[in-house]
Amino acid sequence: MPEKLIILGSGPAGLTAAIYASRASLNPLVIEGADPGGQLMTTTEVENFPGFENGIMGPELMAVMRKQAERFGTRFEIGNVAEVDFSGKVLTLKTNSKTFECESLIISTGASAKWLGLPSETRLRGKGVSACATCDGFFFKNKDIAVVGGGDSAMEEAIFLTRFANSVTIIARGDKLRASKTMQDRAHKNPKIKWLWNSVIDEVLGETVMTGLKIKNTVTGEMNEITMQGLFLAIGHEPNTKLFQGKIELDEKGYIKVKPFSTETGIPGVFAAGDVADHKYRQAISAAGTGCMAALDAERYLANKE
Repeated sequence: MPEKLIILGSGPAGLTAAIYASRASLNPLVIEGADPGGQLMTTTEVENFPGFENGIMGPELMAVMRKQAERFGTRFEIGNVAEVDFSGKVLTLKTNSKTFECESLIISTGASAKWLGLPSETRLRGKGVSACATCDGFFFKNKDIAVVGGGDSAMEEAIFLTRFANSVTIIARGDKLRASKTMQDRAHKNPKIKWLWNSVIDEVLGETVMTGLKIKNTVTGEMNEITMQGLFLAIGHEPNTKLFQGKIELDEKGYIKVKPFSTETGIPGVFAAGDVADHKYRQAISAAGTGCMAALDAERYLANKE
């Protein structure tokens, strides 16, 4: 017998969908990927998720959400789905060891921030290094911080961070930016924003917390160290949708397309929630909201099907 509902992913979107679906007696099965809990598992303190007056650690928040889903009967399966088939009467998912069939599917595989790939950057994530200004900007009041990137999102993040920081230095690989003229003008007019052209980060400095950056000039090769208390990466996000290429409609950036005011995809019974379909907000609370929507959409789909 096929499952009534399978949920791919166990971040805020997937777990919220599981809570709603299990309370609706859909007996959902959550298939967890390589990174159970999503991006919040690498986040330290979360202060902007409603209901936690004094904040909560990212991994603790995900553990609480998981327990809540389990309380209502959600089942969990560890595995990476390697193949999907949406062409038959039932939806088919295959891991390396098992095959699953379901009547409806919620895809909440999320998106991953692009990183520089430096060992020091990885070691200091959540200790001065971040990829989310709206999540972590508050923690950098009156500090000197840097933003890496040259697109509109980098300009937006830099401008946002000036609300808190003493100074924000934008580090650009070349001597030009990809950002629109409007965004560049806004950034240039902001007195708190400084510029470091023709530069790349060679190393993030600090043992237990970030204390600075080692910068390499891309023209001269010269190395310099600068004192910084924070680093924000704004070089883009990549939706975790490679599995669905050719199987479901994606936009030009690889995000799953959903119908307006819905989580429905172009395939009956398949829904998308969270960052896998959202390149604009990318917040835990907005992901949770669409997880709720997806569960309600799946419930209505299954009821109408019966």
